[in-house]
Amino acid sequence: MNAPDLSRLRPRLPSPLEPVADERFARHGLTLLLKRDDLIHPDLPGNKWRKLALNLREAAGRPVLTFGGAYSNHLRAAAAAGRLLGFPTVGVVRGDELAGRPLNPSLARCAADGMRLVFVDRATYRTKHEPDTLARILTLAEAPEGTYVVPEGGSNALAVHGCVELGRELAGRADVAVVACGTGGTLAGLAAGFGGRTLGVPVLKGGFLGAEVRALQETAFGGPRGDWSLDERFHGGGYARVPPALAAFAQDFEARHRARHGLAIERLYVAKMLYGLVTLAAEGAFAPGTRIAAVITGSPDGTA
Repeated sequence: MNAPDLSRLRPRLPSPLEPVADERFARHGLTLLLKRDDLIHPDLPGNKWRKLALNLREAAGRPVLTFGGAYSNHLRAAAAAGRLLGFPTVGVVRGDELAGRPLNPSLARCAADGMRLVFVDRATYRTKHEPDTLARILTLAEAPEGTYVVPEGGSNALAVHGCVELGRELAGRADVAVVACGTGGTLAGLAAGFGGRTLGVPVLKGGFLGAEVRALQETAFGGPRGDWSLDERFHGGGYARVPPALAAFAQDFEARHRARHGLAIERLYVAKMLYGLVTLAAEGAFAPGTRIAAVITGSPDGTA
């Protein structure tokens, strides 16, 4: 089969880099820049486009099976790509207790875009990368021979290479790049392409992400790339947890910057990254004169 023509989707690349007037940074002599990856494409915004594009070329129109939780932006983006480019998609969803229940808005959107949803128990989901488990999942999903498998969050070597361009777009225009992290693929590629200091803000607790990023860079490049680090303090209690203080912060940030930048803050990733960045600025983590690029990887409903 032929690779799909991704130019048909007309992505906005490079994504805009917008300076933001915010006294919480200015008072420390810092410049805040928003890297608006949320504006790349209305259905595949942010790191979802960058992580999926090379995988979709590799899939070459074959059915795509991938993984995610009940509110996965990655599943939504994969489903939208299938609709727009005309290939079948299967989403393997964590949590068999969700089967038979009304679909939440995120999964309903996947289904509306033609994605077939398969629910698996959490123990199976945890071992989905093991060959025997993956074979059982493919059988359960009735996936046809030749189905192309994309890992959770889209994070594999191709996704990492796709995110290298994000770093290149920021090189020379910022001194520090900051991004929220789920599976680590965006950080792994961003750090490799950027060349400057790169900070990842994990949105899950557990302290496992550093090993994941190192493994992704080993697979993609044969070894470590870039000056990157993680700050594990800003997960807000774990994935999909949005404590009241974080929600209030996001509302305030929107109020400060929506009129000029049209910015709506996605709560599970972007809000945690920005909250961490404001905290770090107050702590004196950046020298005066530093230009900080905050990567806006998505918008609240997964569309730009």
